[in-house]
Amino acid sequence: MNLFSKFLLLFLGCSLGQFAISQDFHLSQYDAAALNTSPALTGMFEGKHRVHMHYRSQWTAVSTKPFTTGMISYDNRINTKWSWGVHAINYRAGAASYNAAQILPSLSYNIPLTKSKFHRLALGVSAGAFHKSFDQNALTWGSQYEATAQGGQFNTGLSSGESFQNASVIRPDFNAGAMYFFSAPGSRINPFVGASVFHLSTPDESFLGTESRLPMRTLIHAGARVGITERLSVLPKVFFQMQEGAQEITASALAHYHLKGPDVFLIGGFTYRNADAAIVDIGAKWGQWQARLSYDFNVSTLKVATNGRGATELSLTYIIFENIKNPIPTCPRL
Repeated sequence: MNLFSKFLLLFLGCSLGQFAISQDFHLSQYDAAALNTSPALTGMFEGKHRVHMHYRSQWTAVSTKPFTTGMISYDNRINTKWSWGVHAINYRAGAASYNAAQILPSLSYNIPLTKSKFHRLALGVSAGAFHKSFDQNALTWGSQYEATAQGGQFNTGLSSGESFQNASVIRPDFNAGAMYFFSAPGSRINPFVGASVFHLSTPDESFLGTESRLPMRTLIHAGARVGITERLSVLPKVFFQMQEGAQEITASALAHYHLKGPDVFLIGGFTYRNADAAIVDIGAKWGQWQARLSYDFNVSTLKVATNGRGATELSLTYIIFENIKNPIPTCPRL
């Protein structure tokens, strides 16, 4: 990275720091990480048990310690109405090893809205806790900077003049969501729309002793599975979330193509996250397994420093099927 790129990155970081508020991490493959998208999606799959793993690495182009997100989840369909699950998330960012870990058990209830039972509504809640921490000894401050003939350096032996009441906090967290979907297997178009609210209790996450509450985050997602041919279907979808002054809008289309010989579904698609990233997504679904790999090409003002490099994301899902007495689909055809 040249000197201009470094200066631009430093300038952007300092500028954004003046207006920064606490925000949640985000995923490009949000639909793959169902329990993270909405507690109402707990148990919303064709099968009995689901295990999901997710990993994201971001900003390797501009940071020696990139932002990483790891996630694992499990959910189970108790019957055609009730499902339960749990997911664990760990997010790490920056030189001070800022770390946010969370465990959230969830419960959902799936009910038919019509006699045919194909129009359905899923309601879900999740309740757990998060732990946030950082290494204050890894930080440097303006008061520790010493000018030298070589241009200056930070002397960590000097007092920073900063005071933290603690370097970690543990707080409870509560979320809720709802989703409508049309699950008829013979229909050419199967639409869905959902909404979720996270951090309902706006927990205090301050390290300083003064109150600093994590704002609620509102999420809305919608789309439809559209059958093009016997082998090809396309899933156009939109995603919007808002947290305090931050907003995120994405639009995407994901295609599934069935190869009859090996009985494999090839997956491919494109997503655009407004003023942030252009995302390419590829993968496959075979038997009980589904794997996807995506890459975020940075298109924000930071692209001068990143040369367009953004994030790599990998997801892996394993589903255990089980014979169900009631053959009526009770899951969205995502």
